[in-house]
Amino acid sequence: MKFSYAMLADYPLVESLSSIKKADELGFYAVYAADETWHKDLWLLFAAAAAQTSQIRMGPSVSGVVLREPTLIAQAAATLDELTGGRAEVAVSSGNFGLLAEYNIDWAETKPLSRVKEAVHVIRTLLDEGAITFDGEFFKYSGLFTFARPVQERLPVKMGAMRGPKSFEAAAEFSDGCHHALSYTREAYDYMIKHCTIGAERAGKNVQDLDLGAWIVFSVAEDGAVAKDAARSMVGLYASAMPHEQLQRNGVDPAEVAPIIEAIGAGDMAKGIELTTPDLAERLSVAGTPEECVEKMQDEIGAAGVNHLILAITDKALVKALMGREIEGVPDVNTQLQLVHDRVMPAFA
Repeated sequence: MKFSYAMLADYPLVESLSSIKKADELGFYAVYAADETWHKDLWLLFAAAAAQTSQIRMGPSVSGVVLREPTLIAQAAATLDELTGGRAEVAVSSGNFGLLAEYNIDWAETKPLSRVKEAVHVIRTLLDEGAITFDGEFFKYSGLFTFARPVQERLPVKMGAMRGPKSFEAAAEFSDGCHHALSYTREAYDYMIKHCTIGAERAGKNVQDLDLGAWIVFSVAEDGAVAKDAARSMVGLYASAMPHEQLQRNGVDPAEVAPIIEAIGAGDMAKGIELTTPDLAERLSVAGTPEECVEKMQDEIGAAGVNHLILAITDKALVKALMGREIEGVPDVNTQLQLVHDRVMPAFA
């Protein structure tokens, strides 16, 4: 089982760099960040982190191919790969539907899965060949070339997937893996692995040779109650990105979260948190003591065949920045990284 840190680049940059260095020292596989306008630019952040780290891989999970043109993703990834000595990778999707709405883009009109599949082909071609001529439905190029060349023989290009089943199948068939965000039940991950297996077999691949990642809201502390309270503060914000089908696979009736999403959408963060019951937060996060986190990740995620845990660590500063709520006693990111290293990773060795 690989362990990675998924950061939201909303901290002071010196703190984000410190956490990336900490994850590198502790042997985390990768650090990822969302390629979204809402946050600080991940490409600049990771470029700064390149010279301060030696092992950890880095890149977007995910970069949206509606707002970020795929040849520019390939260019940035290849440049980062040279800076890191061959440690870059990318995961792409159509993008955050809420963010697209703020650009006045209706996601339903973007043909999201077809666009992402075509973008993966574009990124793969430009990374491997350094040039592309292509006449696609969404992207067209005539002899486009770049001097940005990756160091590693094959820079991994993966796809994000949440709704399914075709998105999971496409990720396994056309890319190097699937990063599935915001699921917490065995049912949800059995569904993911089932459809990733279909896609892998269609392409003549062994599904377990792919990167099968679970991107999860996560908080860990010696005091499990404070970790769970931190996660509860964020659940409504993340649930707003979950399709109804995914909510149901996680044992949640979409009607149950609708008032929470409505409150947060109206800017009433306090009401959104108030409406998020501890039971709902438990269903839509992994939080608690190290031992509680291990049990849930083993039983609900690892047992399905996932081989990569991507931890979106929630701490006091993140809750304050995004939700405006003060929570005492929640360990900072670096302390949680250390707890994962000392008390969580050994259970999966």
